Amino acid sequence: MKKYNILTTAIIGVLFFFLSCTDMPKDKQARDSMILAPLEQAGEYIDLHPGFVRAFEFLQQENIDTLSPGRYDLAGDTLFAIVSRDSGKTRQQARLEAHRKYIDIQYVIAGVEEMGWRPTAECTQIATPYDIEKDIMFFNDVPKTWTIVPPGSFVIFFPKDAHAPMVGTGEIHKIVCKVLEAQ
Repeated sequence: MKKYNILTTAIIGVLFFFLSCTDMPKDKQARDSMILAPLEQAGEYIDLHPGFVRAFEFLQQENIDTLSPGRYDLAGDTLFAIVSRDSGKTRQQARLEAHRKYIDIQYVIAGVEEMGWRPTAECTQIATPYDIEKDIMFFNDVPKTWTIVPPGSFVIFFPKDAHAPMVGTGEIHKIVCKVLEAQ
């Protein structure tokens, strides 16, 4: 029964993914909301930021799934990746977070992750004030939308995108590339 639920969740995620990504032009997605796409389509987004070329090259390397959890410097503090393997949370446990300096490219290697989203400008309930050293703040606001991100897909969150990651059951294996916005 558990395998059936995981398969159903994955199928729903893939269907949502195709519906959400094919109806809107890429330049419109970049301006108005987060971006969700399979890694095979990464080339369609590299022009959005000079650091995306190196970030996607890193994500597309062979055996990416064998990297140990931790930080990988790709260009010092300008571009780095964080590999993690953690248990998923419930929607109620996940908090919206936002960054001011870095763009997140969150790539799901294994597991099915659901991510909440809300424009940062619409977040009014600050849970934890902005920490300049960690480049993060948390909100008590509720996500406006939830998106299922199947394995092999990535989501790009710009500073204007508050996001609630790591929602799911079981282990989620992922990589977050942190790309300094101003280069």
